[in-house]
Amino acid sequence: MALEEVLRHPRVWRGNALAGSVPAVPTGFAGLDAELPGGGWPAGALTELLVPTKGIGELGLLTPALARLTCAGKRVVWLAPPCLPYAPALAAAGIDLPHLALIRAAGRHDALWAAEQALRAGSCHALLAWLHNPGYQHLRRLAVAAEASRALLVLFRPSRAAGESSPASLRIVLEPTQEGLLARILKRRGAPAAAPLLLPVKRPFHALGRAALSRPVERGARADRRLGLPVHA
Repeated sequence: MALEEVLRHPRVWRGNALAGSVPAVPTGFAGLDAELPGGGWPAGALTELLVPTKGIGELGLLTPALARLTCAGKRVVWLAPPCLPYAPALAAAGIDLPHLALIRAAGRHDALWAAEQALRAGSCHALLAWLHNPGYQHLRRLAVAAEASRALLVLFRPSRAAGESSPASLRIVLEPTQEGLLARILKRRGAPAAAPLLLPVKRPFHALGRAALSRPVERGARADRRLGLPVHA
């Protein structure tokens, strides 16, 4: 194979440029899309959003993409969120709730297993996960599963994890401001980002309610009629 053919492969990019033909889901923010390979959240790869504390608007950053997917009939899965999703806010943001599923997990081991199974099932097009203190080997397993599934995988982690090694293809540190969110791209497929981006994310965005998500007491599935979301234990 000639060198030029190798360089044109979608999984190969030059160090001084963004990767080109990679599958992606538009973020809904033109300035952010312009800074991401493929023009959006990478599909078939692990993305990390690093936040100083939960609830700064990080879910508001993802809602345009989630609305796009669910309105197209694609399934979106939330795995072990810290609190119960607030269905009215999600619906108001354009998310089609019948295509949104919620998975509860008793601990990190069960959550990791559930994430891999959801991705391997082939019916999950986006997975948002909250894992407690995952190690590199856990992240690597998730990255491999995401690549095989071609799904969008977003993992929420604390800002202090920015100094840790990660196999994620995209890592963004988020900080709240009065105008929205300041996004600093730590890692992407291509040249480093020159400067942080100010994204007009509505804050606060009440995607999560105040009630903590209870741990499952038994295996199986049930429908949470109060939220209108399918919940799996």
